[in-house]
Amino acid sequence: MRYERIKTLFGDDFSKLQNAKVLLLGVGGVGGHCLDCLSRSGVEHITIVDFDAYDKSNQNRQMWSELHEGEVKVEALKKHYPHIEVINAKIDEQWVWDFDFEPYNVVLDAIDDTKAKLALAQKCYKKLISSFGSAKRVDPTKVHVDDIWKSHGDRFGSKIRYELKKRGFKKKYRVIFSTEHAKVKEKGSFSAVTGTFGLVMCAEAVKKIVSK
Repeated sequence: MRYERIKTLFGDDFSKLQNAKVLLLGVGGVGGHCLDCLSRSGVEHITIVDFDAYDKSNQNRQMWSELHEGEVKVEALKKHYPHIEVINAKIDEQWVWDFDFEPYNVVLDAIDDTKAKLALAQKCYKKLISSFGSAKRVDPTKVHVDDIWKSHGDRFGSKIRYELKKRGFKKKYRVIFSTEHAKVKEKGSFSAVTGTFGLVMCAEAVKKIVSK
């Protein structure tokens, strides 16, 4: 049986994974690894949202990208995970405010748009697990999980906390971050770190689902 070993781990809680509805925002390096992990963990109801297409620069860190250069990511991933629902849309602040998050048990934020991240925190923090910056780093052992106000060592995360305070937001939600200092100023990425972010995001989602 495909899920026999994970059912052994979770017992009766495995049915919670099969019945949960998960919304995954962004299916790049972090989101793609998270999607694969969720699917292999028995989560059957996954909706992914992204607007981008695969290009050659994605191929060092994004799953399946070498097979689908030039294709829209969500449509390409549907070929590998036929049970998922896909939404081809650009996730910006307005999209977040307009979208109905009510049907979903967990909302996973693997995007890098600051204003959209802030809107997500304000609108659905109880369901939210958010990823901060995975780029420019080489050490996956420096990846951590904590609530937003205890995260540290990440300039992007610092900016998010600052902007949330300006908006009067004081609630807590889980974030994934690295305490490693950036190695370069320009864009650079390492699959071991990107993948770790995605796998940790999946693990946090699974914990959230089975704890209900």
